This record gives sequence, C-alpha cells and structure tokens, in this order.
Amino acid sequence: QEGRCLYVILLMALYWCTEALPLAVTALLPIVLFPFLGILPSNKVCPQYFLDTNFLFLSGLIMASAIEEWNLHRRIALRVLMLVGVQPARLILGMMLTTSFLSMWLSNTASTAMMLPIANAILKSLFGEKDTSKDMNRENEENQASLQQNKLYTVPTEMQFLASTEDKDLTEEKEVASDGLSDLKKEEEYRTNIWKGFLISIPYAASIGGTATLTGTAPNLILLGQLKSYFPECDVVNFGSWFMFAFPLMLIFLLLGWLWISILYGGINLRGWRTKKSNIREDAEARARQVIKEDYQKLGPTKFAEQAIFFLFCMFAIMLFSRDPKFIPGWASLFAPGFISDAVTGITIVIILFFFPSQKPSFRWWFDLKAPNTETQPLLTWRKAQETVPWNIILLLGGGFAMAKGCEESGLSVWIGGRLHPLEGVPPPVAVILITIVIALFTEFASNTATIIIFLPVLAELAIRLKVNPLYLMIPGTIGCSYAFMLPVSTPPNSIAFSSGHLMVKDMAKTGLLMNLMGVLLLSLAMNTWAKSIFQLGTFPAWANIHAENATSLLTAVENVTLSAL
Repeated sequence: QEGRCLYVILLMALYWCTEALPLAVTALLPIVLFPFLGILPSNKVCPQYFLDTNFLFLSGLIMASAIEEWNLHRRIALRVLMLVGVQPARLILGMMLTTSFLSMWLSNTASTAMMLPIANAILKSLFGEKDTSKDMNRENEENQASLQQNKLYTVPTEMQFLASTEDKDLTEEKEVASDGLSDLKKEEEYRTNIWKGFLISIPYAASIGGTATLTGTAPNLILLGQLKSYFPECDVVNFGSWFMFAFPLMLIFLLLGWLWISILYGGINLRGWRTKKSNIREDAEARARQVIKEDYQKLGPTKFAEQAIFFLFCMFAIMLFSRDPKFIPGWASLFAPGFISDAVTGITIVIILFFFPSQKPSFRWWFDLKAPNTETQPLLTWRKAQETVPWNIILLLGGGFAMAKGCEESGLSVWIGGRLHPLEGVPPPVAVILITIVIALFTEFASNTATIIIFLPVLAELAIRLKVNPLYLMIPGTIGCSYAFMLPVSTPPNSIAFSSGHLMVKDMAKTGLLMNLMGVLLLSLAMNTWAKSIFQLGTFPAWANIHAENATSLLTAVENVTLSAL
C-alpha cells in the first residue's frame, strides 16, 4: 500500500513540476487512483476536496472579488502613494507597502497585476517612455559622429543643456560635448536602474505580503489542513496566532528588502546623501506627483459601495483575528467548543456581500406608495463571483489534502519517517535552516502549492523523529516555499513583472539571491524567538505524542504483515 501511494505522489509531483496536465486536473488524480489502487475508498477521498479550510480560502477569494469589483484596492494604493511622496526610494517603499498589504487579502497575482500599471504610469511621468531609450549606445555613437563631422554636439532636450555661443573655441565645445554625453549616460543608467527597481519590488512585496495571513496564499492553508489531518488535536494555529507570528516577520523582511533594492538600483545613494537634485529630477517628480493625483481624482468621490465593502472587509479581518487569539478568550468562546471555525467566520461575512445594497437605501421608499419597485444591485453578484474567483485553486488545495490523507492511511508517512534515521542527530535550529533552503530552492522551479503538498508529510515525520514540535519544522517549510525570488518562472507575480520587457533574468537572479538568504535567516530568527511563545515550540506537545504512538503501532503492524508474508 505504501508503494502504491508513493507511486501516485511521485506521478502527481512529476505532473505538477512539468505541468503536463493543468495543475487543478493533476489534483483530481487521487479521486481516480486511490480507489482503483486500494489505497483509500472514494467516500474518504472526495470529502478532502471541501474541508472547512477550503471554505476559509473561498471566503477570502470572494471578499477579494468584491474589493476588485468596486476598485477599492486602487483607491487604497493611490492614497498610500500620495502620502509617501514621489522620490524614487520613497515610491519604491510605497509600492512595496501597498502591494504587500493588498496581497495579505487578495491573491499575490491580482495584487501584482493591479500595481504594475500604476508603477508604469508613474515611471513614464518620471522618465518618459522607457522604450525610446533602449538604444543608448547607438545614440551615443551618432552623437560622437556628429561631433566629429560638424564640430558641434546634439542638444539633448531632456537634459536641457544650453547651446554654446558661437565665439567659443572648438576645444571648449568638445569639452562641453563630452561632459553632456557623460551626464546623459549617467542619467540614462540612473533611470534604467530605477525602472528595474520599481518593477522588481512589486512581485517581491506580493510574495512577502502573502505570508502574513492564513488566507494570503495557498501554502498557508495547506499547512492548516494537513495539521488537522495528521494532528487532529492541534489547535494552536488559527488566523489570529498566525497573524501575530507572520506579520512582524513580513514587516522586517519588507524593510530589509526595500533597503536592498533601493541601494542596488540607485533609489538610495550611499555616497551622495547631500548631493543636490537636478532640476530635471525635480520636474520629473512634480509630474509623477501630478499623475498620481490625477489618477486618484479620476476615481471620483468615495461611493457608498466602497464604504460598505471597506466596513465589511474590516469586520472580516477583525472577526477572524479575534475568534480565538489564544492570549485572551475570543468571541468563539461564547458558543459550544469546537463548533465555530475560521471558515464559519469568513463565510458569514461573505454571504452579506450578496444581499447588501451597493447604493445607499432610502427609508422613505417604505412609506411612498408610488415609489418604483426596482431591483437593487448587491455589492457582489454571483455571476461576478463565478467569473473572478479562481476555482482551480480550491481543487488544488483539495488535491493536497487528499494526498496527505492517502499518506497517513496507507502508512507511507510512517515508512518515510523510518528512512529518516540519519537526520536524527541534526540540531533542530540547523534543521530549520536546511529545510528552508531546500524548499526555497525547490520552489524556484515548481509551483509553491505543489512543493508544500509534497514536503509537509516528510517534515511532520522528521519532527517526530527529532522529538521536536512538528510546527517547528512545518511552519518554516510553509513560509519558505513563498520565498521564490530568483527566476521569472518561480511565481506568477515574477512572471508578470518579467513580461513587461524591462527586466532580465540576471536582474532577478542577482536581486533574488540575497532576498532568499535574508528570508532564510529572518525565518530562522523568528522561529527561535517570538514564534516559540506563540506556538509553544519549546516542548513536544501532547497532540504530537498521540500521533507518534499511533505511528509506532502502525509501523509494528506493517512489519508483522511483511514478516508473515515472507
């Protein structure tokens, strides 16, 4: 049975890595293969595709659809950019803060797709059209040829140089010409670097921001689902406890990432803090400020629907956070223990979206007999939800949960644990760093959802072998698979930014290498400091002990069956 289950998992891993089939279709394979191969009956496989974890994720996706429907995300983004200012380093910080905040609630892909057009509009107002400056070397050669033939130099209008007077001698003309070309080249390098810094910061911020909430990205929810499958008694991970752990980590990583990108791409000049800005850059920043202001004004006054969505969104976040924050009793304690989950909270708020009016209701309508009986438009229609919610992600999550159930029931996870003896001597802090590095490298080439589905069962068994809290290894593995910064194919946000045509693979590899290293070290720091008190990582918990005892008895049974067969 373990061998048959391993075959299914390797087949699905191969299909996920090569995308020979669509990811969601591959996720459906357990429904077919597990019953046929005698691993699990269909009545145990199919329910895994609609666990309460899936409904929590679905509530987040529907809330994101409502926010996008009324352009609330765009209003928030432009407002933040108006507040931070238009100097390149500040704008990059504003872009990263806004993108990371949006990706905590929207999908990382949607956040990136929304922010990139805003970034492009600002960049064009700062520097003009980027496409016109691609042939810089050719322009320099033409300028030099013109200088040699006509003993004059081409006046670069963007730089606003003053023409030389006729009575100046040829030597002075040549000196001014070479200085002008040198300044033009420096300005061109500066604007190219700033452009790259802008574009590369957005997908990185989306990936970092998605880790801060349970609903921010699929791997976080897969961790929650697999914890409920392997360790049913584990109740320390919920929306509130995850947010307290991951949000500070996100802020620190975001700040360090901003410093690295700004220094690397010239947003912050360490050697020229007091260098006076040129008139050109001041004019460009004024134009960028105007572009942001005009885009914000185009949205018009805040609509009733936007106010309603914002209120419901705040209720969504507050109720999820306060349901069971662990350090104080949450509102769920008012009800029967174990009856209220995060999925109940999310779906409650989401249902309101489908009947709450998008226009301010008039109470006089009830008393006016002649008032027209027109249908009111809700904040979100079901047709719009059908079009915008990525339903394939729900199937992908279900495939991961079905795979985890198959590993557990067939004894494969125990068999894998039995092969991890060489790793029993590794100190747990070192294991955390090694696990994060391996998963971060693996996810550069494979889907992060597929990566975490494959690795979590192994990490759970390894933790039991090391006699450490399983969360101590499973949480770094989960967050590590979101730290994919080096290649365009690593994540959809990276691909979207790369498709703009202004980034090269070497730009992402150079920037992403240090981002990956920073992510690994910061994650290790978090796991060994504040995460220990939030998730009680210092002890081997009772809920893991129960699983270990069950695994031992199952392993003994498997060995007895094998011996009797021999």
